[in-house]
Amino acid sequence: MRKLGIREDDLEESFVRSSGAGGQNVNKTSTCVVLVYKTTGLIVKCQEARSQGLNRFLARRLLLDRIERERLGVLSAEQQRFEKIRRQKRKRSRRAKEKMLENKRHHAAKKRDRAVVRS
Repeated sequence: MRKLGIREDDLEESFVRSSGAGGQNVNKTSTCVVLVYKTTGLIVKCQEARSQGLNRFLARRLLLDRIERERLGVLSAEQQRFEKIRRQKRKRSRRAKEKMLENKRHHAAKKRDRAVVRS
């Protein structure tokens, strides 16, 4: 938090009841943590663990990841997927093709040498 310049005063924390698995603990106690970053209005909700303390920690970590992603302008998951597909479809260079074919020939020669010789 210090690295990103976020103070505890900038966060508004509230606790609500969780949903899902967890049994009586989840139904009786407010273990779900809702964090609001006042500066940007960013809201994070965390109910991964059964304990409130662990959820508080995880919610802060989630919030910091989101803030860092926004500030650094990291590519979204969708953009990353498109970039990966584009790189995969890109034509191979001549050197890359030669290297790949050389590896195939080498592997074929190894298999050929292992073959059982019949008389």
